[in-house]
Amino acid sequence: MSEPENRLDLYRYVGSAELSADYLAIMRLFSSGLLIDLSAVEIAERLDTPGLDADTVEDRCGALVRWGNLVRSVRDARVRTIADWRHARTRYQISKLGGRVQRQVEELLATTEGAREVARELLAGTADRLGVIRDLAVAEPADPERLAAEVTTLFSNQRVFLDSLADFYAYLATVLSRYDLAGDEYATFKGVLLDYVELLGSDVTRHAPLVTERLAELEPHLPAVLQRLALLPGLSGTAVERLPGRRAQDWTEFSAWFTGARSGPERLRAAAEQALGQLLTNAKRMVSSGGTGLSRRDDLLRLATLFAAPGTDEETAHRLWAAAFGAAPARHLALGLEDDDGRIPPATSWWDAPPVDVPVSVREQGDRAARGRSARVPDPGLDRERLLAEAATEAAARRAAAGELAAAGRLDGATLSPAARDLVLDQLAQVLAVDQLLVEPASRTDVDLGVTLHVAPGGATVVDSADGRTTVHGLTLTVEPA
Repeated sequence: MSEPENRLDLYRYVGSAELSADYLAIMRLFSSGLLIDLSAVEIAERLDTPGLDADTVEDRCGALVRWGNLVRSVRDARVRTIADWRHARTRYQISKLGGRVQRQVEELLATTEGAREVARELLAGTADRLGVIRDLAVAEPADPERLAAEVTTLFSNQRVFLDSLADFYAYLATVLSRYDLAGDEYATFKGVLLDYVELLGSDVTRHAPLVTERLAELEPHLPAVLQRLALLPGLSGTAVERLPGRRAQDWTEFSAWFTGARSGPERLRAAAEQALGQLLTNAKRMVSSGGTGLSRRDDLLRLATLFAAPGTDEETAHRLWAAAFGAAPARHLALGLEDDDGRIPPATSWWDAPPVDVPVSVREQGDRAARGRSARVPDPGLDRERLLAEAATEAAARRAAAGELAAAGRLDGATLSPAARDLVLDQLAQVLAVDQLLVEPASRTDVDLGVTLHVAPGGATVVDSADGRTTVHGLTLTVEPA
């Protein structure tokens, strides 16, 4: 579980839609105190939740162990019977990362969707605290305990300030992106933006230069600060998570927020300008008659209230819908005489009728008037030459096939090309179209091809070609030059 990519499994118990309540109850029990060590039987007894017996709790705890939220305890349990030993042989404790994830989950569940106040008052004490840290770094005798307290407070305050600032601007972006922002809500939010954002900007502008100056004064003494903090008793080892401010990198990141290329004050000013621009865009939308129009949020909420009324049955709901949106019973609408061929009656539903190709001008402008420049009439010369060449090639192929038939004479047992076979079948179809019940010999002459097909009843005609064999039953076919 130490791999960073595997730590996402720690959140799996929260996303389990059906079992999240069971997992949350178990994790809340383990995070309610320090060094809580419980077995599945004890967990089931303390929770006393229907459906969560000892076996079910054992399965849930096993899953939490696989994900890294719990760890198995090695403490031996005192039992009186073998059954108690079997149920109590596995005990569980919460892991470090599991406890941190559970605290994050509880904080998220308790957070409201409204705006969060920014801890702007912490900026005023940042510069003073930096001066105190500079004095403690060179004071004799050294006071590492007080120095550590000031450093920890400095970084903790900065973290609280940045977190509250990020939450506030995230809420600001969420509200600014709403299309339905209008009326009293718009007026209230406008006051929040114009007053509170301006207040934040003025605080940062007033305190940031002094903080930058104190950071420059403290920079030569940072090695002494880190050296004195290292003298304090604490945990040792490479895997220890140090408190903020104990590494040079922490101070570099702290200083970068005030003095970097894209410093925090510059980003705050840019965010305030962007929010103000979006607010003006919403104002233009509300007062402009040629824009997208006013918000219909209140109207839709009132309509939803009518639909949710206790006395609204299905028929009344359909009538409300039709009256609100002008949605008469679905009918097929023709766009003109060229579309009305009489096959689709006007009462045909759109669900059953074929789709209608609605021109763009009808969809956007409501009429079918032609717009734009008329297109050039294409020159048909090249198409004419192409069509003539294709016709000449087709005629030459048919004449070659006719010559092949004339050379064959009696077609029974002959071997023909597919083109010649298709030609004789076309000629035979013409003969049979005139006299379907052929009882006497018949003939058909094609003057253009210069051949005559003689068809006599009786016998059979078998013709072989490269793509198969064709048999004409009951007819004898003979071809001669016309």
